[in-house]
Amino acid sequence: MPYAFDAYVTAALFSKSGQGIFALGDGTVRFDTGEVIEAHDGAVLCACLHPSGEGVVTGGDDGRLVWSRTSGPQEIAEIKGRWIDAVTASPESGLIAFAAGKIVHVRDAADSDFARTFEHEASALGLAFDPKGRRLAVAVYGGARLWFARIAEQKPTVLAWAGSHIALAWSPDGKFLMSSMQENQLHGWRVADEKNMRMGGYPAKVKSLVFMSKGQFLATSGAQGVVIWPFGGSAGPMGKEAAEVGYDASTLVAQVAGTATGRRVAAGLEDGRVWVCDLEGQKIEMLKAEKGSAITALAISADGRRVAWGDEDGAAGIAEAP
Repeated sequence: MPYAFDAYVTAALFSKSGQGIFALGDGTVRFDTGEVIEAHDGAVLCACLHPSGEGVVTGGDDGRLVWSRTSGPQEIAEIKGRWIDAVTASPESGLIAFAAGKIVHVRDAADSDFARTFEHEASALGLAFDPKGRRLAVAVYGGARLWFARIAEQKPTVLAWAGSHIALAWSPDGKFLMSSMQENQLHGWRVADEKNMRMGGYPAKVKSLVFMSKGQFLATSGAQGVVIWPFGGSAGPMGKEAAEVGYDASTLVAQVAGTATGRRVAAGLEDGRVWVCDLEGQKIEMLKAEKGSAITALAISADGRRVAWGDEDGAAGIAEAP
C-alpha cells in the first residue's frame, strides 16, 4: 500500500492493535485508515507510541507534545520557545519523557498533575526507559545519565564515554544500555558495574538500533548490511563477533526494525529499498525493490507480518511480509 505524503517522514509506527501510523514533517499524523490529524504548527521532530499502545505521542518544533488518535489530537505539554527533540514512553509505568534542550520532562499518562524535570549540562539528544519504565536514560555529550523517573530530587548515575551520544536502547533484561554516537561507532555499558563496551568498525553513523528475539540480538544500521550483535549470557557482546545480514556493497542500511520476541528484522536502505529477513534462514525478501530517496522511518508489526516505511521526500508504504 503506497502513500505520497509530500513531507519528510519522521516516524512510522504500528499501534498495539496493528494500525499503521506515520508522523510527518508537515506537522500531521496520518493513519492507515485514512484519518489525518493536524498535530503541530510546524514539523514533527520525534514520535513514539502512547503508553496505552494506541495512538502516537509527537514532539514538534512548536514546543508542543501531542497525543494523536483517530478521534483527534490532545495536548500533553507545551514548552514555549523550545523544540521538543526526543520523546519516549513506557507501557509498563505509563510514563512519557521528552527533551527540550538541556531539560528532560516526565509526565504520567494517568495523572495530569504529575511532572518531573531533570536538567543536564548539555542538550539531551536521546531517551529510553528501562524495561520496567522506572529508570530513564538520557543521551548527552560525554555519555548517558540515568534517572529514577518518579523521584524529584536526586543526582543521576553518570555513564561516561567521550563523544556525542544521540540514541539509546535498553536490553529487555535491563542489564545493558546501548548508545549510538555522532562518530561511526556504537557504545554500550553493562549497567551493574558500568563496564564499557566499544563497538566500532562501522562505515557510517548508526542511526537506528533495536533489540529483538527477547534480547538475544541487537540489530543496527550503519553498514552495508544489518549488523547483528549477540547478547546471550552475562557478558553480552563482549568478546563476540557481530554478523552482517543482507550485505549490499552499493548502499548502506539507514533504518532497522525488529520483532521484540521473534527473529524477524527489517531494513530500510539509503537508496530507498526495503527488505525483511528471518534470522533463522537469512533469506532476504524485498518489500520495496524500486530505488528512491533514503528511508527515514521504519517499523515492523509485533507479529512480524507487516512492515511500514517512509522516506525523506514523503513516499511511504505498508507491505505484508512473506
